[in-house]
Amino acid sequence: MNAIEVRCLSKTFVNGRKALDNLELAVGAGEMVALIGASGSGKSTLIRHLSGLVTADKSSGSRVMVKGALIQEDGRLAADVRAARREIGVVFQQFNLVGRLSVLTNVLAGRLGRTACWRGTLGRFSTAEQHQAMSALARMGIAETARRRASTLSGGQQQRAAIARTLVQEASIILADEPIASLDPSSARRVMEALKRINDEDGITVVVSLHQVEYARYFCRRTVALENGRIVFDGPSRALSDERLRQIYGAASDELILPREEPAAGGEPPPITPAYAFS
Repeated sequence: MNAIEVRCLSKTFVNGRKALDNLELAVGAGEMVALIGASGSGKSTLIRHLSGLVTADKSSGSRVMVKGALIQEDGRLAADVRAARREIGVVFQQFNLVGRLSVLTNVLAGRLGRTACWRGTLGRFSTAEQHQAMSALARMGIAETARRRASTLSGGQQQRAAIARTLVQEASIILADEPIASLDPSSARRVMEALKRINDEDGITVVVSLHQVEYARYFCRRTVALENGRIVFDGPSRALSDERLRQIYGAASDELILPREEPAAGGEPPPITPAYAFS
């Protein structure tokens, strides 16, 4: 069974620009798929449709399903979309943590869709839920930050806390929208390793939009490339060479290809290690 199914998905903005153009996509359960594309290609718009944050053009015949449950159809959210959203964890570029609250409280917010409303409102989480949150933070390598204000963490730590929140949510699908765009190379690598680890160990389906193809090649077996709201490549990440990217995107491909870096003598290794490279 597919974890995600998209049919005839189109989205037109008020200025008349088509962000998605009759897009069709299927993602199998347990896959880790990269979405790549130059700025304005439709990556973020697609992720927002998959999570039900925005709706498609009406009367387009569109449909988005997650784990067999309807998210939206023909530009309208499903009546029971809230139940379906429990299965979807979303990781945003800007972390979406409440800076004045503790890291632990931010992670526990992942339980809000699966607990009594009054308990969530009052912040009364059970001991078992708190242990679950601490375990998730430990898996992300940041358990020591649990009692700190979220605003005091580095960008990479905040993003790993956001991923921990999806684990506490018990999401079976993670949609990560440019999760490493604002991070330094070392932090970006740790975030991608965290996503890959939970995909491998938990079987969680991961769809991650990326701005550089190198991360897709190392961490994702499959890459879907978008241009002007359409899929222009869907296949093994290793087949998406720099030359192929230039054929697809022309000059715009420069923003998708990281410059080749060699480690300085006795210095740090290049940003991406081949630990997850696929042959």
